Amino acid sequence: MSKGELIKELFDSDDEITWCPGCGNFAILRAIKTALFELNKRPEEILMVSGIGQAAKLPHYLRTNVFNGLHGRALPPAVAAKIVNPELTVIVHSGDGDTYGEGGNHFIHNIRRNVDIAHFVHDNQIYGLTKGQASPTTALGQVTGIQTKGNLDQPLNPLMLALAAGATFVGRGFSGRQEHLIKLMKEAIKHPGYALIDILQPCVSFNKVNTNRWYAERVYELTEEFDTGNLSKAMELAQEWGEKIPIGIFYRVQKQTFQDRLYWLSDRPPLVDRVWEPRDAERFMRELE
Repeated sequence: MSKGELIKELFDSDDEITWCPGCGNFAILRAIKTALFELNKRPEEILMVSGIGQAAKLPHYLRTNVFNGLHGRALPPAVAAKIVNPELTVIVHSGDGDTYGEGGNHFIHNIRRNVDIAHFVHDNQIYGLTKGQASPTTALGQVTGIQTKGNLDQPLNPLMLALAAGATFVGRGFSGRQEHLIKLMKEAIKHPGYALIDILQPCVSFNKVNTNRWYAERVYELTEEFDTGNLSKAMELAQEWGEKIPIGIFYRVQKQTFQDRLYWLSDRPPLVDRVWEPRDAERFMRELE
């Protein structure tokens, strides 16, 4: 059996894929399946968590454990699952609106916590599910179906925000560079701590500016010699956008994770393995009488 057949057998779901033909999400789906396969992950070892949006549909098309939550609220259940069951490989898939807009608060504060999860943001610089209004990463002045006179808001720089908030792994990929994206995903999943990859992708229906060709003509890969431990250089690169757009790992360091700081859990079995009795709560209830 070929590698492709093995990947299909392991991770393909029976759900009908409802993305538009040409959507960058197809390439991201192929990349995550391949990354998980090459890391020797089994479906039962993985939890995919998402919010609402076109990107958030991706876990439906994978045969793994899945939690599909509220708009902008993918990170809280992902964090909880990782704390309860540290053996799970927890991966969040969400869009630029889902993460940087509605979910901005959770994005910032879970970076601070450094929870051991991988977060893949499908960044098409538009709200695709709700028919094309400007997202937090849409360019200033860009005309959309909703902002017919042009977007009035300065775009958010998610890499700069993540670096400033203290993220221990920050990267950017492009759906049109499949092998490069697979490598990035594998490194993010292996990283002990919060790992962000902002994935540039086209929205063929609602973003007529940032097309696949537009990205392909601009992205360039950081070299193997790039010093990923240099925060100042990472911030400098994160501001490079326009005719040239860098992709790769911008910053990577190892620091104590949130789970490591939960010292009261360290000398006990994981929460998922404990036996709970409802009567154990009675003494607390009596204190409230």
